[in-house]
Amino acid sequence: MPSTSAPAAAPSHISTYTELSKKVRDAGLLARTPVYYAVLLTVLGIALAGCIAGFVLLGASWFQLLIAGALGIVLTQFSFVAHEAAHRQVYTSGPRNDLLGRILANGVAGISYTWWMNKHSRHHANPNKVGKDPDIDMDAIVFTTESAQKYEKSWLRHLHRRQGWLFFPLLTLEGINLHITSIRSAITMPRGGRKNHRASELWTIGLRLSIYVALVVWLLPLGIAAAFLGVQLAVYGVYMGASFAPNHKGMEIIGRETTLDFFRRQVVTSRNIRGGKVMDVLMGGLNLQIEHHLFPSMPRPHLAAARRLVRQHSLENGVPYTETSLVQSYVIVIRYLNRVGLGARDPFDCPPARALRGPLG
Repeated sequence: MPSTSAPAAAPSHISTYTELSKKVRDAGLLARTPVYYAVLLTVLGIALAGCIAGFVLLGASWFQLLIAGALGIVLTQFSFVAHEAAHRQVYTSGPRNDLLGRILANGVAGISYTWWMNKHSRHHANPNKVGKDPDIDMDAIVFTTESAQKYEKSWLRHLHRRQGWLFFPLLTLEGINLHITSIRSAITMPRGGRKNHRASELWTIGLRLSIYVALVVWLLPLGIAAAFLGVQLAVYGVYMGASFAPNHKGMEIIGRETTLDFFRRQVVTSRNIRGGKVMDVLMGGLNLQIEHHLFPSMPRPHLAAARRLVRQHSLENGVPYTETSLVQSYVIVIRYLNRVGLGARDPFDCPPARALRGPLG
């Protein structure tokens, strides 16, 4: 069951984020861990090489679908590291992190690093804030009643009313959606500027996707090739979505006019997933979402230690600190999405308002 830790009454004085930040820094939890990431990337490189070798050796066999599934998992793991590089978690040097992030995102995963950076930075600045967080501003899935009501005369309303149950099936399409969005973003990226990467992203993503598809179609019969690409993209989309969705969906929605301090804004909108080191690997550190949002540049290996400090600081200052199991988080997400979709039919049933009174459980 989910647990939300908070004292019976909040203290009159709210300690500053600076106080917590000093404790974290003094504990050495912001120090980079290059050896950890070197080992991780080596293991992932070996896994990718194994997928390629298996693909070549199996030939025209339906067992290729097992390779496709494994490849989807490996590419998701590379995407996790690209996400960490974007947050400056791997190296102290910004340019080195960006270089690694671009190689892994553009060249390995086939996702636009620039698009991801822009979108994800806005999310981190205002998680779950209406009108600010791009992660709750979508069409196929709506996360607030306000958004759902916009589509009450559209065919999408039928999807929204069942969106909780459809959420995970729809994630099978997220892989191809990420590729399409990345290509569109690279094409429409403004030209010029000292830090413009439009040309390099177009070339890198274009080559990565075209060579990959060409090799699959060349080496496999058309039917198996289509199934291979479908399975790989489906596994990638589901794994990515299932790793990011538990972090904020079903947590507090912050209204357009509501203002919260940085610490409270990051903690009350985020949810941790229990599971220890296994979950650290499985979710790429996203399971400790509260600590990640408070200290985005903190390396993955230090997040668990930071959790103890952050949880205690939250308890002392009356800020709800939420954590649950992975399965329970999915239950919460499904219930919340169904409630939002159905709530659009009743203007008096407002999940965001209910969310501001406390996390859904």
